[in-house]
Amino acid sequence: MDDERVMAALVPRLRWFVAVGRAEHVTQAADELGVPQSTLSRGIARLEAEIGTPLFARSGRAVRLTREGRGLLRHAERALAELATGARELAGEVDGVTGRVTLAFLPTLGTEVVPRLIGEFRATAPGIRFELRQAPHHTLLDWVREDAADLALTSPLPAETGLAADPLGEEELRLAVPADHPLAARPGVALREIAGERLIGFLPGNGLRAAVDRWCRESGFTPRPAFESADSATVRGFVGAGLGVALVPVSHHGPPPGVVELRVTAPRTVRTIGLVRSREREPSTPARTFADFVRDRGLPWSPW
Repeated sequence: MDDERVMAALVPRLRWFVAVGRAEHVTQAADELGVPQSTLSRGIARLEAEIGTPLFARSGRAVRLTREGRGLLRHAERALAELATGARELAGEVDGVTGRVTLAFLPTLGTEVVPRLIGEFRATAPGIRFELRQAPHHTLLDWVREDAADLALTSPLPAETGLAADPLGEEELRLAVPADHPLAARPGVALREIAGERLIGFLPGNGLRAAVDRWCRESGFTPRPAFESADSATVRGFVGAGLGVALVPVSHHGPPPGVVELRVTAPRTVRTIGLVRSREREPSTPARTFADFVRDRGLPWSPW
């Protein structure tokens, strides 16, 4: 018998088989299942005929699993357990109390922003679980398009018909310089003043990379990259080691030792962070609940 025919015969009667196999008594299993005894007996007989081997040795209403029946019972119990788990998880996808949200975000938001947002949200909805994914901006948008993520926290906000983007607030970028740098004692600096400096920047594809390149062009120069990274903590570490300067999201816990962060007076170095979702699919209840919370809350530092 081919696999498709086996599955077609097995799946509808799997629960019946397990009940009889555990009880080793047809009448008791029928009472437990709430089906007529004759119906249950015919179902088991049909299953044995489809599979092509006896599953029970019979003695009146009592039955005993054969060797083949014992082997099938182990697999059947595991299969039913997997189906039950899958059903619970599927129910959770539409349950705003115990479901799951797949949240994608920029690596630069993973140090402070995302932990604070989720921490505050979990205080109001502790049963909702999160699957967290980090990637560059373009990958985040692909994940939302492909339904690999429910929501994405990113910048810049896309302008395409298939994606909805809700702005949440602005994030300031400051110039990070070594503590012994000639500019370190200044309260602020125009970006054009670092035209000759080696810039520690972000990798291509990172949302910040395009913004920094644009601000440098607006200031009349092309940046000279010294090192590139996807992680703002790594960028700050290279600045602290005296290997260059960098534009980094402002740290609300203060810069690390050996680094000074200066306000940029010109141009205005801020980017808009937003929440992106698909327009082509209805969000699950947990995702909608979290999105509503974030829109109401805004970014942790934002004055909006």
